[in-house]
Amino acid sequence: MTAGTLRRATAAGWEERVRAAVRALDGPDVVVAVSRDGERLVHSGGHGPARQTDRERLRYEIGSASKTYTVLLLAALAHAGRVGAHDPVTAHLPPLRPDPHRDAITLTHLATHTSGLPRLPHDAEFLRRAVPAWRTNPYADYGTGHLLDAFARARVRHRPGSRWWYSNFGGALLGQALARTTATSYADLLTDHVLGPLGLGNTGLHPGTPGRDAVGHRRDGTTPVPPLVMRGFAPAGAVRATPHDLLTFLEAHVAPERTPLTAALREVTRPVLRRGLRPRQTHTLTWFRDGEVYYHPGATPGHEAFLGFHRATRTAVAVLAARSWSRRSSLGLTGYSLLTEADG
Repeated sequence: MTAGTLRRATAAGWEERVRAAVRALDGPDVVVAVSRDGERLVHSGGHGPARQTDRERLRYEIGSASKTYTVLLLAALAHAGRVGAHDPVTAHLPPLRPDPHRDAITLTHLATHTSGLPRLPHDAEFLRRAVPAWRTNPYADYGTGHLLDAFARARVRHRPGSRWWYSNFGGALLGQALARTTATSYADLLTDHVLGPLGLGNTGLHPGTPGRDAVGHRRDGTTPVPPLVMRGFAPAGAVRATPHDLLTFLEAHVAPERTPLTAALREVTRPVLRRGLRPRQTHTLTWFRDGEVYYHPGATPGHEAFLGFHRATRTAVAVLAARSWSRRSSLGLTGYSLLTEADG
């Protein structure tokens, strides 16, 4: 078999893998996007009315995977000397009454989920504003001021840096602290230091005009939900992007030397902690890591997403569905399997 024949056979094999992955997923709009050494395969399906080419142009909400953008922003600002990665977060917020545990929380603690903050604020204001809309748009009425007030009243669950505990509260606080210390809105800051330099013109934080974003659905895949509005929690989960923009973002992590953010991209993929016993999990500043596979899942009330990459094989994968996550969903496993198959 000649080299050209082998390449064509390999490409055909991956084409079928991606098509099979789409067929295995359920939802009104489903997209599986793969980049192999810069060559892209993007296929879509679903039981909704959109055509394949339309689905590939739509933006999808990626939920918690948005934190990978926020932490890359932190790394970029730290490399530029605008902040210190180990600065106390209180140095970048309005003055608060002294508290030894809260004052010990650094920007890196927020990025790595080791701050000791709970997953979500426990204050009455959050419960009043978010819980009634939990299945549709829980953060739409919770602004940055509410977030900062919640932090001022928060009780740290354990000593910062001593334990891993996933926190959307911490992820949101990180982005808003960066915005406040630079006197720039989080959306503008992200655009100036991450989206712009990486050429991500079809990525944003706010709902677009009708027809630009995939319509999200509840777990049944038929009941639509409104576009997500996150306000103060935007840094923790507001990113929406097209499949091709997501591949561009992931390709930048595969080959950081080809981008203007080389140092920051290398920093966010450096292992910083391990946790658990069976299995033992490795974490970078923002990515979950298993061997050579880096990944981050995400979900919103109307969307589910998986982002990942494998540097050794120069493979990037984004799997998207316009319906909410459920325990029966195989979307994350599908994305992870495509990355591990890249070893073969």
